[in-house]
Amino acid sequence: MQDSSGPDPTAVRVALWRALHLYADEPPHVLVDDVGLRLVDPGKHWRLQPDMNPAARARVRASVVARARIVEDLAVEQAGRVVSQYVILGAGLDSFAQRRPEVGLTIFEIDRPGTQAWKRRRLTELGFGVPDWLRLVPVDFEAGTSWREALDGAGFDAGKPALVTATGLSMYLTRGAVAALLRDAAALAPGSTLAMTFQLPIDLLEPEERPARERTMEGARAMGTPFISFFSPPEILAMAGDAGFREARHLSAAETASRYFAGRTDGLRPSSTEEMLVAVV
Repeated sequence: MQDSSGPDPTAVRVALWRALHLYADEPPHVLVDDVGLRLVDPGKHWRLQPDMNPAARARVRASVVARARIVEDLAVEQAGRVVSQYVILGAGLDSFAQRRPEVGLTIFEIDRPGTQAWKRRRLTELGFGVPDWLRLVPVDFEAGTSWREALDGAGFDAGKPALVTATGLSMYLTRGAVAALLRDAAALAPGSTLAMTFQLPIDLLEPEERPARERTMEGARAMGTPFISFFSPPEILAMAGDAGFREARHLSAAETASRYFAGRTDGLRPSSTEEMLVAVV
């Protein structure tokens, strides 16, 4: 069982992988983010942890920084021109608000109550604070709390379009919960966009990545956060259409690699296990 009094272990690992990218990988860096490392404060030997081995999880690390960069670029592109509200589902130790305050969005970070309370305390201790335009919205997903209802209680303007992102989340949800997430997002104001990552079924992975997927799933089960749902690109696009989105597109791992990793001399590229749905209301 997870400890409800602090951040999810998966969120901690993801934050440390974003920081490890700066230390272990050659420039140019896809994302420059050590805020999560500062929040976690894991001690000077954090890079000796088995899952911080630069070679062992390089492609997963690349996927983590790539998906963060994709949604960051989308937020910057849409800020002011399209949306003024940015909703981050399963926010964990996301640091967009601390790194890009000049973008001028009202940011709603949604996660478990324990994570939100811990993060609020750490942001205050590090001097970042929690400005009025950053709303840390606690949602007890296990109790069936609606993220849409929680948003309304945090000052979200349902009459204005928003960018909603959900990265590294869908595989922990049932297919029914993913469908409900899509329906809720599709019910937002016209002009809203959802960017959501999803895990491919194992038979669609590159053969050399299948053993790593199996090990990752074993580790997730051991931590009490098993992978539950997997989708092929046609499946997720069909679900977005059924949910009511006006348009939807699939961003493949190959396209992500071409966009952010072309020409690298270290061979770093994202995993084939995770891809992205971008859907517009």
